[in-house]
Amino acid sequence: MKVIIWGGRGSLPASMRAETVRYKIYRAIEAAEKYKFKSKSEIEQFIDTHLPFSVWGSYGGNTSCVEIRDGKEYLLCDCGTGLRDFGNHVLWSGKGPHRFHILMSHFHWDHIHGFPFFVPAFIKGNRIDFYGFRDDMEQIFVNQQNPPCFPVPFSYMQAEKAFHQLELGKAYEIAGFQVQGMEQNHPQKSFGYRLEKDGKVIVYSTDSEHKDDADVEPYLNFFRNADVLIFDTQYSLVDAIYVKQDWGHSSNIIGVEMAIRAGVKHLCMYHCEPTHGDEMLDKILRDTLKYASIYDASYPLDISMAYDGLEIEV
Repeated sequence: MKVIIWGGRGSLPASMRAETVRYKIYRAIEAAEKYKFKSKSEIEQFIDTHLPFSVWGSYGGNTSCVEIRDGKEYLLCDCGTGLRDFGNHVLWSGKGPHRFHILMSHFHWDHIHGFPFFVPAFIKGNRIDFYGFRDDMEQIFVNQQNPPCFPVPFSYMQAEKAFHQLELGKAYEIAGFQVQGMEQNHPQKSFGYRLEKDGKVIVYSTDSEHKDDADVEPYLNFFRNADVLIFDTQYSLVDAIYVKQDWGHSSNIIGVEMAIRAGVKHLCMYHCEPTHGDEMLDKILRDTLKYASIYDASYPLDISMAYDGLEIEV
C-alpha cells in the first residue's frame, strides 16, 4: 500500500521561475567546486549526500491530489492540478479501461480545477465515481466547464461518471477500503477521510483549522493510530492564530501536537503555502522535526513535507 502525492500545494499552483532554476544550478556548482568527479555514480552520490532537497529537487507546484495505491482500481483524494499528472501516468501505463474513485474534501477551486485536464475522463470505457457530502457535486463540476470559464463542456467527457453523496456517521466500502468522513472547520465546510484496510489506516485531513479553544478530541479520535496522517500545515502558528484566523488552515506546530497525541506513525505536512519556495519549505521541515523532538523526544513520529511525486509506504 502506498500514499502518492501528485499535488501538495494549497490555494493555487506554485510556478517555478527561470531565476529559481538558475539559483539552484548556481548552488549546486558552488557546492561541487572542490570535487573532481570521475563517473556518473560519483555525481549521483554527491547529489544524494551533499545537496539539500531544495537544490537537487523541488516540492513542486500542483494543487491537492493524493493517490492511495492498493489494488486494481484507483483511489484518489481531490482533483487539484496534480490530477493532470496522475492522469498522464495512467495513460503511460498502456492498460485499460480504468475505474477511478475520487473522495472530495470540498469544492474550492484548488481542489477541482485539475479535472478538466484529466485525460482519462475523455476516454470511453473508463468510469469515475465521485464521493462527497454535498448533493450538488455534479452541478459544481458542470459549472466549472461551462462558458465562459472553459471551452470544453463536462458532457463532452466520454468516461462514465457517477456521484455518490455520503452521510456523516456512516462507514462505506470504497475500492476495498472502509471509509468514513468527518466535518472540518473551513469556510463552506470541508471533510476529512479515514481509510482503513488490512489493519492499516490512512487519514486525509486537509483544509481544516484548529483553534486553541476548540474541542480537539473528535479529531484525535478520527486520527487515532493512523499509519499516515496527511494534515493541512499551510500556515505558521503565528499566521494561523493572529494574521489568518478563520481562513480555514492549520500549522505545522498543531500538526505535530495532534499527531503525537493521536498516536500517529507518520505525519505528512500538506496543502503547502504557494508563496513558499523550496528553501523555505526545507526550513519548515527542519523546524518541525526540531519541535517534535522538543514536544516529545520519546515519541517516534516520522515527518515529511509533501512534494509532487512523494511516495510513502504504508
